This record gives sequence, structure tokens and C-alpha cells, in this order.
Amino acid sequence: MTETVLDRVLDSLRSAANISRVDQVRPAAVLWTDHERQWQALAERLREMLPELLVLGDHDPEARRGPAIWIKCMLARTLDEAEWPAGAVPIIYLPGVSRADLRAIESCPRELQPLAELQYRGVFWSQLNGKDWTVNAFLSSSRGGLNLDLSADQATRHALHRALDVLLDTPVEKLKGRRLEATDFDALLSADPVRDLLTWLNDPEATTSDWQGARWDAFRSRCKADFKLDPDADGVLVAAERICAGRPEWAAVWERYRVGWRAFPKVRARLKRASLPAHRDLFTDFSRYPQSNDEAEDRLRSGLTALAGLEPGAAASKLKALEQAHGTRRQWLWAEMGQAPLARALEPLSRLVTLIDQPFGGQHLEDMAGAYRDAFWQVDAAARAALAAVRAKADTEAVTTALAAIYVPWLDATNRRFQALVREGGYPGSTVVQEPSGTYQAGGECWLFVDGLRFDVAQDLGLALKADGLEAAIASDWAPVPSVTASGKVACSPVAHLAQGRSSDQDFVPSHGTLDKPLNTALLRKVLKDAGWQVLAGSDAGDPSGRAWTEMGDLDHYGHEHGLRLAREVPVILEAVVEQIRFLVDAGWKTIRIVTDHGWLLVPGGMPKTELAKFLTATRWGRCAALADTAKPTELTLTWSWCANVRIAMAPGISSFIAGQEYGHGGLSLQESLVPVVEVTRQAGVSDAVSVTVKGIKWTGLRCRVTVEGAPAGYRADLRQKANDPSTSKAGGGKPLKDGKASLVVEDDDLEGEAISLVVLDAAGQAVAKVATEIGGA
Repeated sequence: MTETVLDRVLDSLRSAANISRVDQVRPAAVLWTDHERQWQALAERLREMLPELLVLGDHDPEARRGPAIWIKCMLARTLDEAEWPAGAVPIIYLPGVSRADLRAIESCPRELQPLAELQYRGVFWSQLNGKDWTVNAFLSSSRGGLNLDLSADQATRHALHRALDVLLDTPVEKLKGRRLEATDFDALLSADPVRDLLTWLNDPEATTSDWQGARWDAFRSRCKADFKLDPDADGVLVAAERICAGRPEWAAVWERYRVGWRAFPKVRARLKRASLPAHRDLFTDFSRYPQSNDEAEDRLRSGLTALAGLEPGAAASKLKALEQAHGTRRQWLWAEMGQAPLARALEPLSRLVTLIDQPFGGQHLEDMAGAYRDAFWQVDAAARAALAAVRAKADTEAVTTALAAIYVPWLDATNRRFQALVREGGYPGSTVVQEPSGTYQAGGECWLFVDGLRFDVAQDLGLALKADGLEAAIASDWAPVPSVTASGKVACSPVAHLAQGRSSDQDFVPSHGTLDKPLNTALLRKVLKDAGWQVLAGSDAGDPSGRAWTEMGDLDHYGHEHGLRLAREVPVILEAVVEQIRFLVDAGWKTIRIVTDHGWLLVPGGMPKTELAKFLTATRWGRCAALADTAKPTELTLTWSWCANVRIAMAPGISSFIAGQEYGHGGLSLQESLVPVVEVTRQAGVSDAVSVTVKGIKWTGLRCRVTVEGAPAGYRADLRQKANDPSTSKAGGGKPLKDGKASLVVEDDDLEGEAISLVVLDAAGQAVAKVATEIGGA
């Protein structure tokens, strides 16, 4: 893939956050100072590409711009708009600010003072000599820049800045091998009339001013010849109307905009001013009119809101009609731009309606559970997807209303039926299995505990793992009663057989059978170690020849904190889980067994409250409560899975003993009680029988000499940032191992000191061993 100047700038910005030493912590932020505001236009473009980019300036949350104190709050993630991926380091663009402005704390302007301390916790995006990157320096520098041959005269400098927007999209290779002067950059401006037109539409005032003189005359001439438009006489509005109307001579302009709209962020606002056609028929194409899409979104919002109070059948019929009217808008450009979130939400809503039209029941609990495992988990997945499609409050309320009319009644009826079957035949998870199943596990298996991994979310995880080249087999089990972490985490652990429950235990935490102590997280980890299990932290690969337990991916905590927002955070959390699993597999673990404690309910509009007098309970949670010794059983009372002497009242249906809960667990429902067990292995056909060990790594400057034991013929060694991604190689793709040895060279001396992985690859290119090292280290 051809690298553009923009690609290299983006890579440089993100690389600034790389931990340069193995033992350093991740920086709090990357500080991008730009005293002369040379990069300001680029920062505007990067806003769509870098969700972690924050800009110092006037307060505008939608543009991720604000004053210093707002930036500090964003870094602390105390604001709702702080939604960049968890693994990304925020980049703070500081237009008009130099590095010296921050360093001179005594004279630092008051409005910058909240950011001054970040120079110690963050890193600067700067040259190796400590100076800020200017455009000229980045293009010409051989150390961290593009190493281009630039003329040093002022005319070239001015032409370079004029052409920066076009230059950013220019392949780097096209700029190499010759001395670049003013005429080269001016040629970039006039070589593409379609782009020139879109650039003018994007910012007509600034473009007209910047292009005055010969540049503007040339632009007008091309517009008249190619597009039958005079920018001076006709103006932006006429141009917008002709693009939307789909005139033949404007087809190339629309196609360029459709493909590259991110480069022209303000054009949509111009097109929105175009009037809708006065004469309309069945063949009128409204897809190019932003105004048409916006009006349709308003109608759809009203239509979804109008579902409130309807009985489920009537609401479903109206939702099908809305899908017929609005579904085609998902193919419009505006949906790709994120301007049709409700049209996007209609797709999973329509799927949900189709699914709940099918009968779901059974005469026996296992029949119902089987139907849920086979198909009906998709109802919950569709509800999540609909919530994840929207961001704005009004849109979220509209989708919530639709789900409250259609999904929530199904959810309640389904689980009342499930609870009735439990009353008839008992609950399979009522008694914790005391077999020491963990002791059966052979070496090479790592158990990964993910708190709150609901069954439908596990299906998403399985797809993500398969997309990453791994096999994922999903089975199911029953959570204990109640379905809370205190009981469930011990139950799904390899040392469950060492626990027992007593009526004196508090908050549903069972005790260790012999130590007479509650098996909380700290004790559980100690017991695991005593039983011969490695307890791994996130960055610890452990010994893959043994057995291990590790934890990550706290869906439950996020759900309790943020309620319905969990729906759109699930993919981010799962991405981190997949990354951790890939790390463990690359480190040599043969099998990753993913276990969880419980599922959860996510109820748009909140769970209905059910009353339970406080004097009847010893411990009360949202969906369950431990009954006092003197209290009579309620309509739905089970015993604690760890101790039959503890009686637990369960809230009926999807109700809660606490008002206002959107997210909760602890009760008796398929979503809370039927939990996944996921077994992850390498893809079929990938051999794991060979035991490969990296015995030695020795650096001499940027040359790395590697010694490997147990590697057959055809194996290679490489230095990569990501073990399974060949594109991250920093040693030219690696070298074959000869007699277990290889010598690798990192050609880029700017990488010295950066953390990297020494990876051993089998004949199929699959990573079979990985060891962390440091470029140029000892």
C-alpha cells in the first residue's frame, strides 16, 4: 500500500506515544505544540481519523475542542464525550503554543497552566533535537521525518504551505529523488480540478482569499469549462444545488466527494443549503440531499417515539413500516458519515421484530435453554446493536422507546415462562458441582475470567476471535443462585471444590472449606497459587507448559456505572479481550478457556419495581434478596447454591427490588443465568507440537543476534511490534534460522530504545514463540 504524507504524519504522531523503554509507563498524553499554527488545517482533518485527538481552543465538544481545563477533564474521562478507545493515548494539539510556553511555568499563560504538568507525565511530538516539528522540518528531516530534498527559499516555503492540504494526500515516493521547489508544490494545486472545486466548496472564503491572482483565474477557467459554473457569479449555493441534482458534468465531483468526504468536512453544510426539487415524482433521487436525510431522521425519530404505549403487536407493525420507509437510507452517503443513526438502528430493530415473531418456549427448562442457545440470544444482541447505533440523547430516547414497546415485553414474558419452568422442575445451577474439574486440566491451558460475559456477547467474542485467526468453541453452563460475582467467580474457577457455603457467610461470598475465611478475590488468587496455578497479570505470559488463571474485561463494572451505554462499549471491551487472548496464544498457550460468573439484563426504560418489605430481608440486591430466618418464602424463592439454608427471594420476570435500574443481575433469567464457556485454540492445521524456546537475545547496536532451541528447518525469526502482523516488522520481514541462530538488523536508528517482540515463526508464518526485548538493548 502506497504511503502518503498524511500516513507518515499520522504514524509519527501515534508513534510518539510508544513506550521507549521496556520499564516505562504509558504516557498520559502526546503534546503537539504548534506555535506558528502551521498544522492547524491538518488537525481539522485528523479529527475524523483520530478519536483520541483533543484540540486547545474555544469550547466545542462535538469538534473535541476546548480550553485547558476541559482537556484535563477529558484526560480523566469524567466527561461523556471522552469516547476514544481504551488503548489509545490522547493527542493534544496546541495551536499557537510553543514547547517553551509550557516549560516556563512561572510565565506560563494562565489559560495554559492546567496543562503545564503534562510535560512531565506526557511526551512531546518533536524532533530529536527537542524542537517542535514544523512542516518544513518534518518533510526534510532525515531523523524522524521524510528526508525530502526541499529548496530553502521563501517562495518554496510559501508554496509548500499553500499546497499542504493536497500535499498530505500525495504518495511520499512521488516526492523523492528530486529537489522540490515552489513550482512543484504549485503544480499540485492545479492538477486536479475536481479536488479544487471541493476544496473551494469546503471553505469558500479562505480559498478565494488564498487563491487570488493567477491561481484563482486558473480555477475559474477550469470551472467554466468543466462544470459550467462561474465561482464568482454563481457562488457556492448554485454549485451545491448542481451536485445534489446529479447533473452529468458533476458526476465526477459527487463520486470524489462520496469516496473522500473526510477530506472536505464542511461540504455537507454547503450541500444542506441546497433546496429540494420543486417538481418530484417516483424517480426523483433524494439520496444526495443532506436536507432530505435530516428531515427523514426527524420523521423516523417521531415515528419511534410514537411507539410508546402501544401493545407489542401494533408497535411491531409500525416498526416494520418505518423500516420499509427508511431502510434504504442506510445505503446513502449520509449514513456512512454517521448522519443517519436512527436508520442504522432500524436494521437490528427489524431483526429483533422478526425473531420475536417466532415461538419461544418449551415444556421443559432444557428445551427453552436450547432454543435460546441456538437462536434467541440474537434478540438480546439485536437490542444491544440498536442501542449502540445511537449517541445523541434524543436518538437514544427514541430507540429506548421502541425497545420498551417491543423488546421489553418479550423479555419479561420469556423470563416469566423460564421462571415457571424452574418452579416446576428446579434450577440446574441450584447446587454447585463440587468435582475438582480444574485438576483435570493438562498443561498448556490458561483460564481467562471475564466478568459479566453474557451469552450473546460471547457470540460476538467468538466472531472476533475467528476474524483474528483463532478457533472458538462456545458451550454453556448455569450460573449459581444468585447470579452475582461473589458466588459465580468462585463457582467457575478451577478451585471451586475447595469452597463451601454457610448460613453465616455475608453478601453471597462462600468460604474456604478449611481456612474459615471468605473466598474473596485476594484469597481466591492465593488458593489458586497454592493449587499449582499461575496467576497472571495482564502483561505476564507465564509458563505455557503449566496451568494459569488470569482476569480482564470487566463488562459488569461498566454496566453498573453507565447503564445503557454499555451497549456501545461492548466492542471496545471485547477488542481488549481478543488482544489479550492473542498475546497468550502467541506466547505458547495451547488453549484459552474463557469463563464467567453471570450474565445481566439491560432494560431500556428501566426495570419495573417489585415490592419486598425490608423487614423480610437480611441482604437486598436489585434482582435478589436473602430472606430473614423468620420470613415466609415469596412466590419465587430459591436457596443459595453454596448453602441450602440460605433462602433467596428472586424478583419476578425482569423486575427489580430497587427502582430505576437499567442494568442489573442476580435474578433468575436466561440472560443472567445461562453463561458461556468458550474454548479458544489455534486454527486447525496449525501445529503446536513443536516446543520452541528462545535461549538468547544479544544486541550490538541495532543488530540482534538470536539463539533458538527446538526450531525445525523452515522456521524464521523476526522483530515485530505485533507478533502476528507481518506489516509491523522492523527487521525487513525477518530471516530464516540456521542451526537455531539468526542475525536481525533494524535499519531505522530512530527506533533505538523502543520495546519490540522477538518472534519465532513456523513454516506457515504462524507465531510459535514471542519474547519482549528492547531495540539496541543489552
